[in-house]
Amino acid sequence: MELHRPTGERALGFALALATMLLWGVLPFALRAALASLDAATLTWFRFLLSAIALAAVLASRRRLPALGELPRAGWLLLALATTGLAVNYIAFLVGLDRTTPANAQVLIQLGPLLLALGAIAVFGERFGALQWLGFGVLLAGLGLFFRSQLAALARDLDRYLSGVALIGIAAVSWAAYGLAQKQLLRALPSQGLMLCIYVGCMVFFLPWSHPTALAGISADAFAVLLFCAANTVLAYGAFAAALEHWEASRVSAVLALTPLATLGFAALGAYLAPDQFAPERLSPASLAGAGLVVAGSLLTSLGGFAGAEPADQGSPRS
Repeated sequence: MELHRPTGERALGFALALATMLLWGVLPFALRAALASLDAATLTWFRFLLSAIALAAVLASRRRLPALGELPRAGWLLLALATTGLAVNYIAFLVGLDRTTPANAQVLIQLGPLLLALGAIAVFGERFGALQWLGFGVLLAGLGLFFRSQLAALARDLDRYLSGVALIGIAAVSWAAYGLAQKQLLRALPSQGLMLCIYVGCMVFFLPWSHPTALAGISADAFAVLLFCAANTVLAYGAFAAALEHWEASRVSAVLALTPLATLGFAALGAYLAPDQFAPERLSPASLAGAGLVVAGSLLTSLGGFAGAEPADQGSPRS
């Protein structure tokens, strides 16, 4: 129970959740910058490569590398599903991000947790409480308002925006499939060992379409951005996992629900400090209201509490 946790532990949990939220909030800007010097497949492959190396080093030092010898056939199929789901999530989010804006992507990707929750109801028999159903409705209303207002505001480049929205939608669906498969696999493998398997699988998945030699031709500044994109995965996931150890999952999720607002804040700060490099987000009052409803719906869903089983740690749909 939260009341039984020491104040220092709760403060640490909040700080770790806040760090995770800020890392995910700034990530879309770094990804868009990296795409200026590297193709999407190579960028994604490199991120998984460094994530796998870093996590393997940590697990090897603790002698906790995953043992896959006893994984049943169904487990291998679920591992393939989880790997494919996360791989599609990463590439679809990245390409969709290139066709829309960071704020749009962060708001629309909130479909991922919503779809995961619905999948948990259908597959695992979990149930929503009254506040969660209210949050579900508020989130849907917010997405509808946001999407409608953005369609009107971006009429000049509608085809590109719609293709970006479609790709973000695919990213959300594939992440939900990954999350459901991961939850099943957590019965057979520890979370960090499972993530290492998925990272390695995704790295192999993207290798045929990547161009590792292109890394030698990018500038030092571009390579620094690329390293940040790769490190963001490890740092954000590590902070998220640690936050769950020190704070209640519902409260951690509530902090992470604020990620779209963090992205909007970073966009405004970037446009103010470096207007020649950061284009301001063009959000109408209706779009801002829709984004606010999405955040409010996410908060209600996170804090409403499950009537069924406690959901497993699923990470984030933000790649």
